[in-house]
Amino acid sequence: MNSSFDVLREAVLHLPKGDQMRILSVVAMEVADAHPGIDFQVNVCGGVARIIRTRIPVWLLESLRRQAKTDAELLAAYPTLNAEDLSNAWNYARSHREEMDREIAANGDES
Repeated sequence: MNSSFDVLREAVLHLPKGDQMRILSVVAMEVADAHPGIDFQVNVCGGVARIIRTRIPVWLLESLRRQAKTDAELLAAYPTLNAEDLSNAWNYARSHREEMDREIAANGDES
């Protein structure tokens, strides 16, 4: 039995080149705002951006950083995190500043 990817791949390869380009454009636009290491699930942390494989929301880390906590302090406080997780969080927070401001304010953790 073929995987969904294999079926889809075969279908796309049989489309006219113009349709393939339109599909590529749609997919590229969808993944352009992708952030590795950041996950969203409605039933985990209320669906807010969080570090993958954890229940640590990005807004919490951003709030602590705004309070002058260093990466070393955060890694010591959250031993399940690593430097790459923080880098992913900072990249996400930087490109979603308004979202971070809203989440920090909504959770009563304003810096």
